[in-house]
Amino acid sequence: MLFLERLIERTLFASRWVMAPFYLGLAVALVLLLVKFLQELFHTVPVVFSMSESQLVLSILSLIDLSLAGNLLLLVIFSGYENFVSKIDNADHKDRPEWMGKIDYSGMKLKLVASIVAISAIQLLRAFMNIGERDNIELAWLVGIHLTFVVSGVLLALMDRLIESAEGHGKDPHIPNDTEVRDGTVIDHDQDGSKSGGKKS
Repeated sequence: MLFLERLIERTLFASRWVMAPFYLGLAVALVLLLVKFLQELFHTVPVVFSMSESQLVLSILSLIDLSLAGNLLLLVIFSGYENFVSKIDNADHKDRPEWMGKIDYSGMKLKLVASIVAISAIQLLRAFMNIGERDNIELAWLVGIHLTFVVSGVLLALMDRLIESAEGHGKDPHIPNDTEVRDGTVIDHDQDGSKSGGKKS
């Protein structure tokens, strides 16, 4: 029975590698984004002198939009792989981003929402730069969707803050976080807040 239990646990633990092809597919999608970025860039450069200021700004906003989408993909690839599949063993690499290995699932959610809000803001700005060709209903939808993303990000941040507060509730502020205290241990404090000793009830 113990052998069967260990076999099931090892199989379930190894099943995390099923997610690896997903992240490889996202890496391919990153290459596709690069193709569209270069296409937009090569389309803009030859006609830059004949473009109006607003047309140039719209083209630049398109490039920024694709760049933000690429950053979003990189965030999902690296953070998702390290959180759910395996650690990337390149801690000594000089070009390793500082945030790699430091973003947990909660932090990844917040950064994802922040990236989506930024992309939505770029889309909204592009619409207002070309407001003469947009109707009011379309603009209202764009504003509504953007506000939805913003509110969702605020609510996610608030939920994480509440969870962190709940995890820290009831802890003695005089005891370091890494200190293990057994159940039933009573710690006496002087009036100035310092520990005077402990006893086990």
